[in-house]
Amino acid sequence: MKKVKLPFNKTDLKTLRAGDEVLLSGVVFTARDQVHKILSAKIRADQKKKTDPVFPFPVAGQTFYYSGPTPPPPGRVIGSAGPTTGSRMDRYTPLLLEYGLKGMLGKGERSAEVRLAVKKHSAVYFITYGGCGALLASHIREAKIVAFPELGPEAVWRLVLQDFPAVVAIDSRGKVFP
Repeated sequence: MKKVKLPFNKTDLKTLRAGDEVLLSGVVFTARDQVHKILSAKIRADQKKKTDPVFPFPVAGQTFYYSGPTPPPPGRVIGSAGPTTGSRMDRYTPLLLEYGLKGMLGKGERSAEVRLAVKKHSAVYFITYGGCGALLASHIREAKIVAFPELGPEAVWRLVLQDFPAVVAIDSRGKVFP
């Protein structure tokens, strides 16, 4: 398995190939449907004003994990933190990639439009194992809500991963696994 440090540098990102099994370590931000909707609306509003969007947490160069973690039980950093289906974010993803998002982590296939945007913006989409959120949570070393706490389970968490298992589903050249 390849070890991947997050956030990426351009060289490391380009070495990843569809089908590569990887262990992710470093910072990711959780972002699900509502966060994608909010960020996209902000971008569109700022485009109309001809200003650059300012996000409440880093987007450019970062990786979003499509997850809504549960609160931590006593003695744990976080509760269950399994992936959600990436295609639910497809209508927002090309715009976020345009504004610098470099990685996504979820489960399931993505649309043709997202695959083309991943290639155009030299990004990557990872998939991980559904149904084992407690096991995946054991690879999370730090967890903190950093934006939109009012969204409850869809709040943005800053997670620090260590050897988090995933597979490259779409690489920066737009190649798809399997």
